[in-house]
Amino acid sequence: MAENFADKLHQTVLKREAVEMLDVRDNRVYVDATLGLGGHAEAILAVNETAHLIGIDQDAEAIGLAKERLQRFAGRVKVVTANFSAIRPVLRDVGIEKVDGILADLGVSSLQLDSSERGFSFRFDAPLDMRMDASSEGPMASELLAELSEAEIADIIYRYGEERSSRRIARWIVERRESGTPIRTTKELAELVERAVRRGPKDKIHPATRTFQALRIAVNRELEILGQFLIDGIDSLKTDGRFAVITFHSLEDRIVKQTFQRLAGKCFCPPRMPKCICGAVKKIEIVTRRPIVPSDDEIQQNPRSRSAKLRVVRRIADQ
Repeated sequence: MAENFADKLHQTVLKREAVEMLDVRDNRVYVDATLGLGGHAEAILAVNETAHLIGIDQDAEAIGLAKERLQRFAGRVKVVTANFSAIRPVLRDVGIEKVDGILADLGVSSLQLDSSERGFSFRFDAPLDMRMDASSEGPMASELLAELSEAEIADIIYRYGEERSSRRIARWIVERRESGTPIRTTKELAELVERAVRRGPKDKIHPATRTFQALRIAVNRELEILGQFLIDGIDSLKTDGRFAVITFHSLEDRIVKQTFQRLAGKCFCPPRMPKCICGAVKKIEIVTRRPIVPSDDEIQQNPRSRSAKLRVVRRIADQ
């Protein structure tokens, strides 16, 4: 019953493809670094009855539902409350040095997006929170907008949302703040952005989509911690272990692609540089020369999957 309930809350993206690419084998240990509601974890444990899994997530509500979903695998699964960036200390704490595979789905779960209280979506009027870990002491999105300068707000919206009207949006946010009515709710922000951004006839997304994405990334420091997580993940793999990462927007996909390329030995230094200083070292082989994307059927059943990309690499012996 928990499975059906979890499935209704969130449809697992690229589930079959991700599990196939992990190449799950007998008596091996795998990590689902973004456990969420446990869809990928369930598929990994179901495909091989001797596989073990460590699930990591920072969202207490999601963890509770995932534990229910994975009850039938008791003895083969351990769930840890932490951010995926803590993969190395998590493994150390459970007494494991190296694992045989790692999966990370970097998307925001439907549980969070569809929550009327978490402040991720402008479809609901709620406090502008956006913290993945609602119990953390980190600043909410509304606090960032109340404290940062106009230039800093514009930089966040442009860098993380690739929003061309970032300066205009930031100026309107600060002008409202200085008038004594700072933005505190999702509805207030969405309405301000909608007025500030001139929506073209060909625009298919809501004008506030990019701004909301940018603030979510900033609040949770998603891109700041991603690069180091990828490096730590590779270092946590046994030889021949696989690392599968699912991204949902160009910024994080670029980080994943370039980090994997650098760890596969590709140098990104300028051509005239006398020696490599970018840190390129051959630790992996890239399994997916082109990212795997959802089928037309999956996109039709779950439109939120349309931007997903799956990249997979294999750990090789240190050169």
